[in-house]
Amino acid sequence: MKKILLAGVMALGLAAQAQAADHLTLQLKWVTQAQFAGYYVAAAEGYYKAANLDVTIKPGGPDINPSQVIAAGGADVIVDWMPDALAAREKGVPLVNIAQVFENAGLELTCRKDSGITKPADFKGKTLGVWFAGNQYPFLAWMGKLGYTTEGSNPDVTVLKQGFNVQPLLQKQAACISTMTYNEYWQLIEAGMTPEQLLVFKYQNEGVAMLEDGLYTSDAELKDPTKVDALARFVKASMQGWEYAAAHPEEAVKIVMANDTAGVLDAAHQTHMMKSVAELLGTDKAKAGYLNEADYARTVDVLMSDKTDPVITKQPVGAYSHVVWDKAYGH
Repeated sequence: MKKILLAGVMALGLAAQAQAADHLTLQLKWVTQAQFAGYYVAAAEGYYKAANLDVTIKPGGPDINPSQVIAAGGADVIVDWMPDALAAREKGVPLVNIAQVFENAGLELTCRKDSGITKPADFKGKTLGVWFAGNQYPFLAWMGKLGYTTEGSNPDVTVLKQGFNVQPLLQKQAACISTMTYNEYWQLIEAGMTPEQLLVFKYQNEGVAMLEDGLYTSDAELKDPTKVDALARFVKASMQGWEYAAAHPEEAVKIVMANDTAGVLDAAHQTHMMKSVAELLGTDKAKAGYLNEADYARTVDVLMSDKTDPVITKQPVGAYSHVVWDKAYGH
């Protein structure tokens, strides 16, 4: 009888453990690459499992808009840039920032020196490559700050809708193109261009940097205490993954490569990416993932800076919350 009771207790214990693993779906902003290493590391190193989480990581792509995915119920949490998230919120998608993974911005405009550009004032009359699908907002806000038009029959700058590659610069179709410190810049170098041939304008240095990779959920999720608890465990485990990835870049790249189901990633390029991405993370481990209100306010100000065609037209309300972060770190 004791053996039967013991077996029953063990079965109940196993069932309780199984029930404790909360399932969450994370939608990435882009395809599997070192930009998202922290999440893959958190899964591979068992941080999610230790937090009683069963996390599904969904890669993104050029035809995948994270805000649309979460609005349709396809994810519990997404990685997105704040400009896109705030623009989506103003249009009715109730996105809320619950953690800010990248403290610094990686977006930049990379120009050919032989185009004659030496400063932003030289953009006028030039063709500039710009990503869309939500990534155009920082650029448009910058042009608005400079007083340059981008539309109409005779715009100050001609906008080339840039694909997610560097060909427009290599083929001299544009004087400058959009690049990330951790990705396309290195593609240019790998394609044979030298740093001496390039001039880089970092949004961070131009006073128009906006918050990039952050974690967002919906208003409804934050009204559910059990979901807040699961999200808090997710945020903390994810930041553990990021800390490990930054400290062990080569191992992190191996984990990312192992998740490359398409088999298209290059290990050397991903190593460049991982080391550059690590520079975008915050240096204060005690505040890992915490959204700084001043950075948020700067992003909002830049988005609203163009008085003729602002990205957002009014101050957002409820667009971020520290509830999940505070619960994650016991505040």
